[in-house]
This record gives sequence, structure tokens and C-alpha cells, in this order.
Amino acid sequence: MTDIVSPEKRSSMMSGIKGKNTKPEMIIRKGLFARGFRYRLHSKDLSGKPDLVLPKYKAIIFVHGCFWHQHDCKLFKWPKTNTDFWREKITANTKRDRKHYKELTESGWRIMIVWECAIKGRKDHDTGKVLDILSNWILTETNNNNKIREISEGSINGK
Repeated sequence: MTDIVSPEKRSSMMSGIKGKNTKPEMIIRKGLFARGFRYRLHSKDLSGKPDLVLPKYKAIIFVHGCFWHQHDCKLFKWPKTNTDFWREKITANTKRDRKHYKELTESGWRIMIVWECAIKGRKDHDTGKVLDILSNWILTETNNNNKIREISEGSINGK
């Protein structure tokens, strides 16, 4: 299937996508703040510049876009045009992510990844479930690194 917009327009659209302060990230930030959690944003002194850093709990939260970080969900599809470029770019992103997670874990940080599909297009009560999971994870201070992904049939798949 051919792209429905010109290559110039597609390039303009893709370059306009933000890496910080995305809608899913803002939902998580506002929800955690409302629950009393305080955090630092995009800490440049930590590997991967995590979206949220909760030093008190030695916890880091990344809010990942499903396309940019190659998540196995309905929001991720390999582009049909310029495939070599996109495979190289997205594969490099995921490789870099693994490197950052390893470095952070070795430094004693706990990591939670919230995938865009867990938040995007969800009702408030579904977002509340994600925030419940995050809050519990932060407070239990377990060493497990976790992921929150798409919600299906009222439950959240955590793998």
C-alpha cells in the first residue's frame, strides 16, 4: 500500500513527533503527582534520560511509544516504505534501550516501562488501573523490573 501523503509531508509529520512530554507521559506524571509522588524529569545524569525518576524509591519509569521502541502490540507495524531505514532506526532504539536498562539496573535502580498502548485511547478507569499498578510497584520497592502494556478485557498484561 502506498503512503497517502507525499514524502515531504511524511517527513514533516515524523519530525514533529516529540520525545518528551508526550500525552501518555503527561497522563502518568499527573496521575502519580495527584497520588502524592514526587519525581525528577528526564534526568540527564542517568543512562537513557528516564522520563520519571523517583530517587526516594530508587525507581525509574520510562513511558515508551510502541512504534519507536518496537513493542509487540497492535500499535506497532513496520512501515511499508523506506523499510531499510526504519528497521535500522527502530532496531538501534531497542538495542540502546537494553543497554540503558542494564546500566541502570547495575546501578541499583528499579525500572518500570509503561507502553503507550496501556494509556492511549483508554477510559479514565483503565488509566486508573495503570496508576494503581505503578503506585503499588513504587511503594513495594521490589527489585523486579516490570512492563505495563495493553489492557484487554479489563486486565493489564504486565509482560
